[in-house]
Amino acid sequence: MQKNPLLDWQVDRESIRFVGDNLQRPECIIAQRDGTLWSADARGGVMRIAPDGHQKLLAPAQAEVGDASFEQRFVQSQNASLPNGLAMTAEGDFIICNWGLDRIERLNRSGELHVLHDNLNGRPLGKTNFPLLDSKGRIWFTVTTQMQPWTDSINADVADGYIGIIDEKGMRIVADGFYGTNEIRFDDNEEWLYVVESNARRISRLRLQDDGGLTGREIYGPETLEGFPDGFAFDSFGNLWVTLIMTDKLVAITPQGELLTLLDDSNPQATAELYKHRDAKTLTPPLMLAAQGALAPWMASITFGGPDLRTVYLGSLLGTRIPTFRSPVAGQALIHW
Repeated sequence: MQKNPLLDWQVDRESIRFVGDNLQRPECIIAQRDGTLWSADARGGVMRIAPDGHQKLLAPAQAEVGDASFEQRFVQSQNASLPNGLAMTAEGDFIICNWGLDRIERLNRSGELHVLHDNLNGRPLGKTNFPLLDSKGRIWFTVTTQMQPWTDSINADVADGYIGIIDEKGMRIVADGFYGTNEIRFDDNEEWLYVVESNARRISRLRLQDDGGLTGREIYGPETLEGFPDGFAFDSFGNLWVTLIMTDKLVAITPQGELLTLLDDSNPQATAELYKHRDAKTLTPPLMLAAQGALAPWMASITFGGPDLRTVYLGSLLGTRIPTFRSPVAGQALIHW
């Protein structure tokens, strides 16, 4: 049996380079094979970063660029565009879960924005987080919580997150009762849908049915991770790379369920305070803000790119650049037209 390439490997901090400049909330990143990156941008759209480093913002003309505080912009997160998760369609458009406006959008390459859904059966969607396209062209999406501000859902320990689908039948919820639903990913064969439950500090998975139903929910890997998972991605060996936001660690769950630490950029003192108040259910935005690293503050997502899918990019909520480094193993092949 081939040895797992990650067992004796960690990210060499000296090898880390940075892409982009003056980015705003590059939470989610799409990497195309030609080296082009697309990053969610708090100015209401998507930032294109060309292989030569040239940047161009793709956003509606009416997108607001304000000087709101961290509390107003990222905690209250209301009534102002705040793109979060991204997916790219076959036409090259972007499906966006807009965290600030609680809706799902489609942005074309001309910068025209169309609202796909802002309610479900007449009720607000909640904090839309991440969209995902499957091989049939269906749009899957997550809603983290319906509480406002969203940070209250951590202390409340409420399971009001859900997963929805948009297909020829319309829009509907296919699974609910999640603690802080975040990113979702399919395995190579689209047999299982993997789910980040940020507030429960775990990864779950459900078996996919032909009609889009989800069954057989179970925990994948450790019952409880030490931090709040946010983004994740499979590599070609079957390791699941996971970012831990606020504690700013990159870990991996092996196919055998072992947890490996690949990069630790945490602030030990602030992290200890974070854990203490997390357990006491007394977390506040200032405590959360204090617990951040230097490389990708509030590390939020991981993307494999490059021609060989061995270039790793880390997204973040508070960073202005994208850290990148080389992996010893290729990432899972995804469809990025």
